Amino acid sequence: MPRPRIESLLRQSDDADISIAEGVMGLFDGVATPGACGNGATADVAALTGWPVVLVIDVKGMAQSAAAMAHGFATYRSDVSVAGVILNKVAGERHAALARDGFARLGMKVFGALGRDAALTIPERHLGLVQAQEDDELAAKFDALAAAIERDVDLDTLLSAAQPRLRSTEEAPRPITPPGQRIALARDVAFSFVYPHLLAGWRDAGAEIVPFSPLADEAPDDSCDVCWLPGGYPELHAGRLAAATYFIDGLRGFARLKPVHGECGGYMTLGAGLIDAAGGRHAMAGLLGLETDFAQRKLHLGYRTAKLHAPIPGCHAGALLRGHEFHYARLIAQPDEPLAEIRDANGALTAETGSRRGHVTGSFFHLVDASETAA
Repeated sequence: MPRPRIESLLRQSDDADISIAEGVMGLFDGVATPGACGNGATADVAALTGWPVVLVIDVKGMAQSAAAMAHGFATYRSDVSVAGVILNKVAGERHAALARDGFARLGMKVFGALGRDAALTIPERHLGLVQAQEDDELAAKFDALAAAIERDVDLDTLLSAAQPRLRSTEEAPRPITPPGQRIALARDVAFSFVYPHLLAGWRDAGAEIVPFSPLADEAPDDSCDVCWLPGGYPELHAGRLAAATYFIDGLRGFARLKPVHGECGGYMTLGAGLIDAAGGRHAMAGLLGLETDFAQRKLHLGYRTAKLHAPIPGCHAGALLRGHEFHYARLIAQPDEPLAEIRDANGALTAETGSRRGHVTGSFFHLVDASETAA
């Protein structure tokens, strides 16, 4: 992402008491080919903002060696500042003391040490954690986590390590064009993933978002200009979606006159069929011809750029888009006209080109930003 877009996202936190950027993968892990602001690693965001890094280290199976690991992280890049560490999954007081000894030799701050406790574990599944809205015990787990952190982490010292965000003199990012004036947006546990800054950009431009729930057998509002099906977990709810006849019929009727676009899970729902984890095939909307298989899964993950062969709602033909792909579904058939030329972070073409038919478009590509220049 270009620096103006990153800065615009950071400015959304200007009225917060504190902002925390959660890293993904390792601190320095990113793509092989650098882009506008580095290679997409968490370290690049830390360097851009000037925020200090707090390393959370799983010390299971090690003690003083954790300090050697942290020393490598702290010295790998001179433009990234490591403020200290939090030790995780500590076996007991003796284990914590041995680990702390290594950090004392380095003179590196240990903000706290959390013990092993299965009750504090947030359940995982493909594509990450189980969604908050699906975990009835989440509030109790958060209370337990809060109690453990208040007991075992020096929060005052941790908070004092925070630094103000460096103010940018960069130009404003390019405005995000809404796909329509009134946007019918699928929103429930099967269609839960859309980047929040996109929705904020649509609203800032004056668009109105009208949510509906396919799982509740709701159809897109006919008064809307466009229907947008975001990503999520349709493979976990394929039977219910196939049985949601009011939703399917309403979506088909909407698509006869107005544009419909699907991202990832939404794209799968627009297709002819979806095979679930048990191997059962479920008929989907049939607005596109693609068939997807979740029984024989294959991970697709990474940053993408897409050059559109045809327009999608809010983006013209020929536009270059930045985005992200993250799914396990395997493509069995993709018979319609390709939507875009899609490349990975190294510039290699991908087989997942997206599809278009009539007013309907879709791809596995999650839109992040649009650009007139190469990403």
